[in-house]
Amino acid sequence: MHYTGTIWRPPYEAASLLLEVTAGCTHHQCKFCTLYNDLPFPFRMSSMEDIEEDLREVQKTGRRWNLQNIDRVFLTGANPFVLSYYKLAALAERIRKYLPSVKSIGSFARVTDITPKTDKELEKLCAFGYDGLTIGIETGDDEALRFMNKGYTSADIIAQCQRLDAAGIHYNFFYLAGISGAGRGVTGAASTAALCNQIHPARIGANMLTVYPDSELYAEIQRGNWQEEGELEKYKEVRTLIENLQIPTIFAAMGASNAYQFYGQLPKDRKKLLSFLDTIIGNVSEEELQKYRKNVYHL
Repeated sequence: MHYTGTIWRPPYEAASLLLEVTAGCTHHQCKFCTLYNDLPFPFRMSSMEDIEEDLREVQKTGRRWNLQNIDRVFLTGANPFVLSYYKLAALAERIRKYLPSVKSIGSFARVTDITPKTDKELEKLCAFGYDGLTIGIETGDDEALRFMNKGYTSADIIAQCQRLDAAGIHYNFFYLAGISGAGRGVTGAASTAALCNQIHPARIGANMLTVYPDSELYAEIQRGNWQEEGELEKYKEVRTLIENLQIPTIFAAMGASNAYQFYGQLPKDRKKLLSFLDTIIGNVSEEELQKYRKNVYHL
């Protein structure tokens, strides 16, 4: 299989076939992000020859090990959904050619990847099986989005996700606790809840910001332009988000950045999740949480 650099996937894609179609990120300017710093280039699309070779390998291996029922493919790279409608359609055709049991195709996506596609193209991509996109919105806090150079606003998130809703493409969000900076976590969480309440993310995955020395955000901190949230403030922030979400969704914190992992369905499990967070906030010290953060060598 052709895999380039570190391969990232959401926790809930563990059972999916990981197929490399891109490597790196088209944006590659978010101040906090170091995920693709190990690549010698910012972004690259795989050749169709390499993709077909990988699909043939999976097909052959599947026959050998009786793995005939692969039903989901996750396209790797920071934002494969940036590819044009025609390239995505061609990919779906190739996947079904070699793996006819596949029912759905997912990937990471940026909000700006949705914008160029027409409503009709989004509907057709849904029919081709594209579903369950994972979008790292990080926050609904416009001040934080601007400072971190995300390349879009909260209004853009709402507008483009409403288009996905209309097309029938489900999507999941990554939320990044700590992105609003010291003293602004609760404000950022409230803004994010207000944003999410206008659309329909199937899942919201919370991650805790970890600042690495090779990030632009680390340089901003050294210049005195930004101050990092404390660890307990991050948990209070996540609590605020859960408390204010009014939509049915799965809320989870399952990645390595979370010292304490949890999972629940809203609104059914709201009280359980809030109680769990209250226990952390009331009984775990800032020092203990900081110790965990310092030992998160990579996400």
